[in-house]
Amino acid sequence: MDIGILGGTFDPIHNGHLIIAEEARVRLGLSRVIFIPAAQPWLKQERAISPAGHRLEMIRLAIAANPHLAVSTVDVDRGGPSYTVDTLADISRELGAEANLYFILGIDALLELPTWREAQRIVEMCRLVAVRRPESGEVNLEALERSIPGISRHIIILHNPLIDISSSEIRQRVAQGKSICEMVPEVVERYIRENGLYI
Repeated sequence: MDIGILGGTFDPIHNGHLIIAEEARVRLGLSRVIFIPAAQPWLKQERAISPAGHRLEMIRLAIAANPHLAVSTVDVDRGGPSYTVDTLADISRELGAEANLYFILGIDALLELPTWREAQRIVEMCRLVAVRRPESGEVNLEALERSIPGISRHIIILHNPLIDISSSEIRQRVAQGKSICEMVPEVVERYIRENGLYI
């Protein structure tokens, strides 16, 4: 059973996340893709983020119509800073030994992987599915290989459509009273408005 894992803050989830999840699922033949919102991303500890309950509910609303997408609360339930190595260990225990994990991340994040906690162990626990973002640079596999021996055998570069949407831009647009209707599903936009998020 091949399972995609898409972690992040999802503050809020947007159409770019949904397109990437579906693109990875179809291209790689994954059984499903699981969204895992971070309790407190260790790289974003200086920024206040929306309560986990709001972020989880927006994900649930966004994926409700797609039976191949799911959400997990493993990071939120654990609490504290969210580290990918812990997320993968927890979800692997939850899904069992028959699950092959495909961790979906941006090329920018892949390039920073050597600085992540227990990067070598992360590589041993999953395949890394690197997706392009508008600001992504080129992947230097030789440099990554020097930092994390064996990593190049675990990387899949997904030649996905470039989607120029960011959660930070959405938060900014909401604060300015601008439309976000093309950036998030309608149900997510309604939830943001009804709950007064990002204003």
